[in-house]
Amino acid sequence: MIIVTGASKGLGRVICERLIEKNISVLGLARNVEEVPFASMSCDVSSYDNVKAVVQQLKKDGARVAGLVNAAGIASMNLAVTTPPSVAQKIINTNLLGTIYCCQMIAPLMLRNKQGSIINFSTIAVALGLKGESIYAASKAGVEGFTRSFAREMADFNVKVNCIAPGPIDTNLLKGITADQIDKIVSQQIIPKQFKPDDVANLVELLLDVRSDSLSGQVLYVGGV
Repeated sequence: MIIVTGASKGLGRVICERLIEKNISVLGLARNVEEVPFASMSCDVSSYDNVKAVVQQLKKDGARVAGLVNAAGIASMNLAVTTPPSVAQKIINTNLLGTIYCCQMIAPLMLRNKQGSIINFSTIAVALGLKGESIYAASKAGVEGFTRSFAREMADFNVKVNCIAPGPIDTNLLKGITADQIDKIVSQQIIPKQFKPDDVANLVELLLDVRSDSLSGQVLYVGGV
């Protein structure tokens, strides 16, 4: 089973659908799963207790977990000095702490098999230092640092940990960002094009597969920096 957070929409939804097409068992986690057409559980990843409850249920069910994709995330394009504290806290809690909580509690479910793959999500905004995305980038920079260290902690158990950092992808996260702003970001990538959710799903599929067993602790920037 592969657990995917943020599964109700955006990249998380696309990733789940891609894996299901490949006949891979998926469990989607999201705050609202009422309209999710595949196996799912309600979970707010920013809540330690929520994640703990999900893991306790998985243990009770004897679930065999082979991978974790931390696709849940939120963004707010705004200057740091005009960002309300509540918004900054929500971004950090969801993007950084949510990733940490899921890794902390779901990774042990892979250790008994001495095999697994964890994929976290960052953003190209970290490397490019994009204006108006400082708090979002800070949360994701934390994810990158955590990924590198956690990969070393998991190496002895044959669990690889990597991070995908997309540029602007056509999902709900781009809501409120103008076409000119997107074009400006894309122009700074090595490959100056806007990629699609399927392009990211391709990378996820590869990193979950044994073909990528030589990769761990890496941050893969979609589009290149």
